[in-house]
Amino acid sequence: MQIALVSVFLLWLLEQGAEAMNYRWQWYRIPQYLWFTEDGEWYAAELLQGLKVTLEISAVSLLCTLVIGLVTALLRRSDSVVGRGIARAYIELIRNTPLLVQIYLLYFVFGPVLGLERFTTAVLALSLFQGAYTAEIFRAGLLSIDKGQFEAADSLGLSQTDSYRFIILPQVIRRILPPLTNEAVSLVKNSSIVSVMAIFDLTTEGRNIVADTAMPFEIWFTVAAIYLCVTLLLSTLAAWLEHRLKAGQNGSSH
Repeated sequence: MQIALVSVFLLWLLEQGAEAMNYRWQWYRIPQYLWFTEDGEWYAAELLQGLKVTLEISAVSLLCTLVIGLVTALLRRSDSVVGRGIARAYIELIRNTPLLVQIYLLYFVFGPVLGLERFTTAVLALSLFQGAYTAEIFRAGLLSIDKGQFEAADSLGLSQTDSYRFIILPQVIRRILPPLTNEAVSLVKNSSIVSVMAIFDLTTEGRNIVADTAMPFEIWFTVAAIYLCVTLLLSTLAAWLEHRLKAGQNGSSH
């Protein structure tokens, strides 16, 4: 009921704003930028094609983010002074510089030197940026594990790799799943910034359509709604997964 009331209020507010600016809504034109039919077949139009690129970048970046975050967190906890120094320097450097500046540096400076394509550069920029924050989440999760768990793994004769794989990391994942979900949502939203590299993601496609149609409100509201659907789906999936993990933990305890 509350959602319905808020929706009605927002629709009324938009209508009042349009009347004040003497703007005529053209929502009927939006579907043609989502899909079209040809010879009885359905095809994705500009916005859905841009969404596909956004999801590809976000999915690959999320996997790389988790790897970078975990490795960095393990380096922070290692006995190596060099390893701890590198990990800390990376985290401080990334977290204290804007993502847009990092993208420009990778795209215009390091990308041409290393021969990176735009897609690869976008994935690298997002992964490095989100990885610095994810590393701290992993580190907090590792610190929350009781020392007795590590000692129990040692007493069983497990190697350090097996200890983390079978005993430590499963417990860490259960504890840090909510903040990891927030990082995934942030990554999807931050992916819109890679449009500065002329990657035809959802944001770039929206900008191009606005330039061609002069429908800024309808297009950007549609783009925002698509991003909202994706992030809500991620949150729902994470909540379901967290529930399953808790149910499995409670079942095993009995």
